[in-house]
Amino acid sequence: MSAQVHVVVGAGQTGANAVVAMREAGFAGRIVLVGDEAHAPYERPPLSKAALTEDPAPDPAWVVAAARYESLGVEMRLGHAARRLDLAGRRLTLSDGSTLGFDKLLFATGGRPRHLTLPGHERVHYVRTLEDAAGLRPHLTPGARVVCIGAGVIGLETAASARHQGCEVTVLEAAPAALGRGMTPDMARWVVRLHERHGVVLRFGVHLAAIEADRVVLADGSSVTADVVVAGIGILRNTEMAQDAGLDVDNGIVVDEFCRTGMDGICAAGDVAAFWHPVLQRRLRLECWKHAQNHGIAAGRAMAGVPAQYDDVPWFWTDQFGVTIQVGGLAQDAIDSVVRGDEAAESFSVWHFDGAGRVVAVTGVNAARDVRVGLALIGRGAVVPPSVLADPATRLQALMKG
Repeated sequence: MSAQVHVVVGAGQTGANAVVAMREAGFAGRIVLVGDEAHAPYERPPLSKAALTEDPAPDPAWVVAAARYESLGVEMRLGHAARRLDLAGRRLTLSDGSTLGFDKLLFATGGRPRHLTLPGHERVHYVRTLEDAAGLRPHLTPGARVVCIGAGVIGLETAASARHQGCEVTVLEAAPAALGRGMTPDMARWVVRLHERHGVVLRFGVHLAAIEADRVVLADGSSVTADVVVAGIGILRNTEMAQDAGLDVDNGIVVDEFCRTGMDGICAAGDVAAFWHPVLQRRLRLECWKHAQNHGIAAGRAMAGVPAQYDDVPWFWTDQFGVTIQVGGLAQDAIDSVVRGDEAAESFSVWHFDGAGRVVAVTGVNAARDVRVGLALIGRGAVVPPSVLADPATRLQALMKG
């Protein structure tokens, strides 16, 4: 066996996929996976959906079966947060006082929910961990008055789950619109209408003053009655330890297209990384399941000495009220869009173009096949006339071969 030791800090989707990829790429040394939660790595998307609505509550969706870690010889140090990184001495100190020496280290530390700090914030629920979902679930009872703060993906998924459970739901958002980061304004408005059709009340441009026992007080002096308050207002990336160690941090640990920081043998991947995308020619910071998985795989292979540039087209999905919405590419780059299919039938796709006519994004509503084709076209910078994509007679598969 090699004498080398590779340590992965962060036992989530990214870290779990990294250790498997590392071993499968041929690394024969010691691998240690460190996580602050006592659980083995699990998938987070169900926490705002099935974990709140299915009866009985589903088991956690483990990223990798426990036996798999054992068969790969991965050591698990769970329930012990990493506290300090000594780069010069190549040692990691954990919360129990123990230390780990390493040759290479991967930051897969993800992020934590951004918390409200206004008076009464102690009453607010967040949805990031198994414990968070388990703590919120009993409160989502028929007739309960639920206020969701934030009209991003987590806020709206939680709102849909609460409505599914028979709650009266109000969503409060400080911005003038929903889903400002991930969707075009037209698609964000479509999602808002979906919620309204299911009885959710959405209010925009709203600022908060306090959370009281039975209401949310707004800055204008009015209030919204609330038995339960849930906030989904983004995450804070867990970069503190990396920054203290002297790594380059810019709203994420800065890495290249091979997941490498500027320090030899130190990598970062997943939510915590600000990575260079060689095709899109910009630095990205993504927070989605597919990126967490595939960036972890890329990092694991790079640490094993089998690097390949990470150039996945960004993609995320959300399930709300039985509708699956997928977004591929960067919708914020679009200056023109065209619809394919029937919006009223809740099965359509929207194709987004830049000024040069390139397909830069695709949004699919119950249209997984369209999104798969869109991802391929985006990845190769394809120029396709909007009229061609809008025409239902166009065979999308043929475009992939063009």
